[in-house]
Amino acid sequence: MKVLLTGAAGFIGYHTAHRLLERGDHVQGIDSLNDYYPVSLKHDRLALLGSQPGFQFQQLDAARRDLFETIGEHVADADAIVHLAAQAGVRYSVKNPFAYVDSNVTGQVAIFELAARLPKRPPVVYASSSSVYGASETVPFSETARADSPVSVYAATKRAAELLAHAYGDLHGIHSTGLRFFTVYGRYGRPDMAPWLFTDAILKGNPISVFNHGEMQRDFTHISDIVNGVVAAVDRITGDPAGTEPIYNLGNNSPTMLLDFIAAIEKAVRRPAIMEMRPKPSGDVLRTFADISLAERDLGFKPKTSLEDGIADFVDWFRNYPGLNLGSAS
Repeated sequence: MKVLLTGAAGFIGYHTAHRLLERGDHVQGIDSLNDYYPVSLKHDRLALLGSQPGFQFQQLDAARRDLFETIGEHVADADAIVHLAAQAGVRYSVKNPFAYVDSNVTGQVAIFELAARLPKRPPVVYASSSSVYGASETVPFSETARADSPVSVYAATKRAAELLAHAYGDLHGIHSTGLRFFTVYGRYGRPDMAPWLFTDAILKGNPISVFNHGEMQRDFTHISDIVNGVVAAVDRITGDPAGTEPIYNLGNNSPTMLLDFIAAIEKAVRRPAIMEMRPKPSGDVLRTFADISLAERDLGFKPKTSLEDGIADFVDWFRNYPGLNLGSAS
């Protein structure tokens, strides 16, 4: 299978590309290599992908309005598009909302326009987010629940991307599946996320910011489980596009209190955390909790990595990662 994968240098993009290549697929990766966090980490991921046969890469912004004219002839035989490129980060969207509209909304239009103009009209599997559920108090979050009350610009752009996918299905017959990711962590993760920030600070003896006095829950999901779901979604939609659900939750289905998450890092690091209690930031939600029954039914999705094992693996990687001089940038 030939796959166009956007955001190939990103956290989830890198791991997804690696899995596809490992099983013999051909991957055309694109990524803008923006500097939201240190680009050196993205180059390190790309270096690992570049050593595998079947991988090609082009530095390119997936949100370009002339995307078809730029790469259409190079991906004319793509069997599927995996669109993972996005401007990530809930809190940063408060400071720089236009970056999210450009990347997450314009980017979604650009990708679906590309799909509509390619000869094979390939199906699209794209990244969404648990953030679309907003501050819903009904748990676990089900795909059938309303998602029209976002509490951050990031969440609003992700919901807009879902609606655009629906529109392109009606207008142009482009089959697609959106995957609502729930707090993904693991090796080569993002430096702006809690696993990296907390591990880095605890190892250095620096304090960590604990928001809402630790009264927050997240459905932390290991990257290996997420990739299982992404690849299964690609296989399903290329095998039977009409039989695929438009949206799936990919989460651990087992939310963890923030203080318990910190305790797991303390155990793996073998040092206590110095905690500074902070109020809840604007745009953050108190909890996420995925109902994964649809993904389990259709994709065989069943998370296998416990938080304790996943954090231990991340900390082991973190201690040995030679690129740590990039710091804990945000």
